[in-house]
Amino acid sequence: MNNRETVNHMNAVAPATRRGMLRDAACGFGMLALGSLFEGNRAAGADVGFDAANPLAVRRPHFGPRAKRVIFLFMHGGPSSIDTFEYKPYLVRNHGKPLPIERPLAFDDEEPGPLMKPLWKFRPGGESGILVSDLFPNVRGCVDDMCFVHSMVGEGVDHGAALLQTFTGSSTFTRPSLGSWVVYGLGTENRNLPGYITIKPALSHGGAKNWSSAFLPGSFQGTPIGHAGLNVSDVQGEPIEYLVNKGLSPERQRYELDMLRNVNRRHAEMRKFDPRLEARIQSFELAFRMQIQAPEAFEVEKESEATKKLYGLDDPVTADFGWQCLLARRLSERDVRFVQCTHSYKWDQHSDLFNRHNANAREVDKPIAGLLKDLSSRGMLDETLVVWAGEFGRTPVSQGGDGRDHNPYGYTVWMAGAGVKKAFQYGATDEIGYHATVNRMHIHDFHATLLYLLGMDHEQLTYHFSGRDFRLTDVAGIVHEDILA
Repeated sequence: MNNRETVNHMNAVAPATRRGMLRDAACGFGMLALGSLFEGNRAAGADVGFDAANPLAVRRPHFGPRAKRVIFLFMHGGPSSIDTFEYKPYLVRNHGKPLPIERPLAFDDEEPGPLMKPLWKFRPGGESGILVSDLFPNVRGCVDDMCFVHSMVGEGVDHGAALLQTFTGSSTFTRPSLGSWVVYGLGTENRNLPGYITIKPALSHGGAKNWSSAFLPGSFQGTPIGHAGLNVSDVQGEPIEYLVNKGLSPERQRYELDMLRNVNRRHAEMRKFDPRLEARIQSFELAFRMQIQAPEAFEVEKESEATKKLYGLDDPVTADFGWQCLLARRLSERDVRFVQCTHSYKWDQHSDLFNRHNANAREVDKPIAGLLKDLSSRGMLDETLVVWAGEFGRTPVSQGGDGRDHNPYGYTVWMAGAGVKKAFQYGATDEIGYHATVNRMHIHDFHATLLYLLGMDHEQLTYHFSGRDFRLTDVAGIVHEDILA
């Protein structure tokens, strides 16, 4: 065999470009090192059975789950706990008096105003008689299904830090979101829909970082449906328009997708294991499969008139959040693992709290109650955990007349449904409602407890990245077993 025949033979076996030759020859050891890092990531993912070729496949939890899925109702801006779900008679008796403690770090550096009583009356609800303010008369009727945590604690005194900590566990670094960790740990039972969907999310205060998968593979990031700046009419057709290429038949789309996948696979083989490229391949596949089920899932208008009325779709005031809640139910019954609805950005009342909290609550009160009743009537509440939260609460002293400043030191969230005690109140703040003093539940604890309800040990749910194992709860977090049913 002469030299020319040898070259031709080599080219026939393994065609190579000059650039490829230089890369393979000069960077061989570097590529080996990079490959070992990627393999380390894959090995860590194997703790939960993560398969890069099928990332959304169902995975076994660490132990028997109490909940199968989550609906997270987020009130962006920080609703006032002491005006909604935690009654403080001390504030009624001492309205107008000076703050009796040294004020902690606050968002506003002005001198604090005097103590301010709740601006609404609290009345008993349900058979349990749990007190809820007149801001939420419809939700008050559902308290027998609800578990209130009055002792939440975070660190962020500004919205950006508080949102990031609420959804990622960190107020300062880019970390995977809560929903991403859930889908990473459990996968999804419906391969034709994303495992994590966020409806009309906020683009401010961290924006996409609040539903990002960060260093987790991109398959686990949240799929946004519209954003807070859009009206329902703008959002309703959006998922379908993105998914369906009306100029191509399904067969043609499948052919083009297969061709693209082959090119990507060849590229992936050259680079050993590239999680970003793998995530892109999976996103194309998921988008194609979504055409099967997504259009029908988003057809909220086909619900019965009674159901639409239950959620408030017949009223312009409640129609927006009602549509979000009804869509969340439809996605949940189609086994989407984590769905988030966002009422944004309306709860940040540094002044005019009475008028604006009234308006905000009117928009969400009926839809939330409708969601709880609908889930219960369909037998879904026993498998679905519903969470209601803001990024923090508000201070017991006045600001700007009848406003309140940010307060991450003690505030209320509530849960309902799978795994938590019914008609239950847990924890408490001090007598003025400023600091959590009884059964303090830090955000790390909240995340640990939520993962526990889904059958996951927060200390075992890890991902190896950049030389260390990461988890949602960082190096903290305890499960608050007293709230478990």
